[in-house]
Amino acid sequence: MKGVIQVREQKKGIILGFIAYVFWGIIPIYWKLLPTVAPLDILCYRIVWSFLFMIIYILVTKRWTLFMTEVKAVLQDKKKLLAIICAAILISVNWFTFIYTVSQGHVTQASLGYYMNPLVNVLLATLILKEKLSRSGMIACGLALMGVLLLTIQTGEIPVAPIIMAVTFSFYGLIKKGVSVSSYTGLTIETFVILPVAMIYLVFFSRQGFMNYELSTNLLLMGAGIVTAIPLLLFAQAAKQISYIILGFIQYVGPTLMLISALFLYHEPYTADQFIAFGFIWAGIAAFTYGNIYTYRKEKKFVK
Repeated sequence: MKGVIQVREQKKGIILGFIAYVFWGIIPIYWKLLPTVAPLDILCYRIVWSFLFMIIYILVTKRWTLFMTEVKAVLQDKKKLLAIICAAILISVNWFTFIYTVSQGHVTQASLGYYMNPLVNVLLATLILKEKLSRSGMIACGLALMGVLLLTIQTGEIPVAPIIMAVTFSFYGLIKKGVSVSSYTGLTIETFVILPVAMIYLVFFSRQGFMNYELSTNLLLMGAGIVTAIPLLLFAQAAKQISYIILGFIQYVGPTLMLISALFLYHEPYTADQFIAFGFIWAGIAAFTYGNIYTYRKEKKFVK
């Protein structure tokens, strides 16, 4: 019975993770709708409206009492509080790097960052969480690593922005997996930690001023809270239900969608060499997916 529950929880976690990464895969399209807003301003609005959205979400779902109970527990646990503060800083750095890269017209570079992310996930999972990497997982990692190295060589320079995105989000996910707090409480505290800095910047330092845009832009900035919070909630829940290695490889859904939008919506340059490099990554995804489907069927057959 315990095995059946574990299989169901893993299946649920995979679905939640998949939906989260679909959200993140199409989110560059959203930021492209805000060409008149500076990247740092977008980051601050994301923080402000994400926090407000989370408060509304907690009130509507009638979880305020549970939320406050968890908040008190976090405040009393210095290690947990420090972990959440670190998570808030990491995700803020990740958001800004991503928004800036997209705003500069480098969606392909942004996708590379999230293609690299699972490799960092695997490294952290094996070194810190002591998770075992299957044979198919090792083959997948080797293929994906080869693809990333080829892409790096082709650009002729160290991909600083992609590396920052990969490392910050991997450590963020690791913290989310290890902190025993509900996804909605964790995200609300994270946004609250950065909220004062965001508000001070928008009110006193932003050239445009606070919400001093045309109506359509203001509405898009408000919506940034929703498109930010929903995938993070799904991701936080998925991180608690499935192994960090599996979560890492599901993430390839996101950058693949980014790459598709970069090529067909924004017509960014894409060479045959890049296609070969991404081919290694896609082969790695296929190998890992096959290995996990095989393992899942074997476990399902066993628990029956």
